[in-house]
Amino acid sequence: MTTRQVEHEITAEAPAATVYRLIAEVENWPRIFPPTIYVDHVERGAADERIRIWATANGEAKSWTSRRTLDADNLRITFRQEVSAPPVAAMGGTWIIEPLSDTRSRIRLLHDYRAVDDDPRSLEWIDQAVDRNSRSELAALKTNVELAQEAGDITFSFEDTVHIAGSAKDAYDFVNDAHLWQERLPHVARVRFEEPAPGLQVLEMDTRAKDGSTHTTKSYRVAFPHHRIAYKQVTLPALMTLHTGIWTFTEQDGGVAATSQHTVVLNTGNIATVLGPEATVADARAYVQGALSANSRATLNHAKDYAESRR
Repeated sequence: MTTRQVEHEITAEAPAATVYRLIAEVENWPRIFPPTIYVDHVERGAADERIRIWATANGEAKSWTSRRTLDADNLRITFRQEVSAPPVAAMGGTWIIEPLSDTRSRIRLLHDYRAVDDDPRSLEWIDQAVDRNSRSELAALKTNVELAQEAGDITFSFEDTVHIAGSAKDAYDFVNDAHLWQERLPHVARVRFEEPAPGLQVLEMDTRAKDGSTHTTKSYRVAFPHHRIAYKQVTLPALMTLHTGIWTFTEQDGGVAATSQHTVVLNTGNIATVLGPEATVADARAYVQGALSANSRATLNHAKDYAESRR
C-alpha cells in the first residue's frame, strides 16, 4: 500500500498566534481558503473536535469528516479524515506555525494519504488535488492574514431578517428550491441548478440589477433541512473577491425568523472602474450591501408570501 507524504510551506507577515487562530477557528475557512465551501462542527471539545468539511477538489464538490487536535501552546493542529471521499482511502496531516519574529511566521502544511485500492491513477489525482489546494490555501491564508493586519474595512458582514407567520419548513423549502426561482423571483433572469449529492447544490443564475443589466453568479450551497442553507459564491461580481452567506430559519412566537447573512471582501482594484474614479471604499461597501440586501429582502418577502399562504 502506497502512502504519500508531502509538505508545502509559505511565509506570512503576521504574528504566529494570529495565523494559528485563523486556522483553528474553522468558521473562518470559507473566507480564507478558496476551495472551502462550508465547515460544520460535529463535536467540539477543549482541544479535540470533529468537523465536516465541504470543499472543491479538482473542480468537484466533495465532503468529508475529520478529527482535529489543537495544540495552542506549540502552534500545531493535527487532522485525520474519519470518512474520506473516494478516490481518497485515507488522509491526515499537520499545520505547524513557526514564529520567525514578532511579526513574521512560517506556515507548514504536511499531508499523508493513500488511494482506494492503491490505484496509481487515483493516487495521481490526489497528488494533483493536494498540491493545487495546498498551494491555493497557503497563498490565500497569507493574503488574508496580511490583509487583516492592514485594512479590516474591506471585509464586512451584515444580515436582513423577515418575520413570517408560517412554518420554518415552508420558508426553508422556498429558498431551498432554487431551481424554481426564475419563475418565482422577478430579479432572477436565469437559473441552472444541480444537486450532485443530497444537500450539496450547485446554483448558477443571472440576476437583474436596478438598471436592467444582468450579472452571472455561481454558488455552491450546503443545505440542512429545515433550518440552514450555507453558500459560497465562486463566480463573483466585479466589486467582490469573496462572498459567503447563510440563510437561517428560526421558529419563534408561533412563526419563523428568516435571516439572510452575508460576508463580503471588496475587490478594491475594481472600485474606480465600477463606481467612478472618485469612489471610496465606503462607497463600495454601501453599494454592495445595498444590492445584496435588496435581493435578499426580495427573496425573503417572497418566501414569506409562500409560507403564509400555506398555513
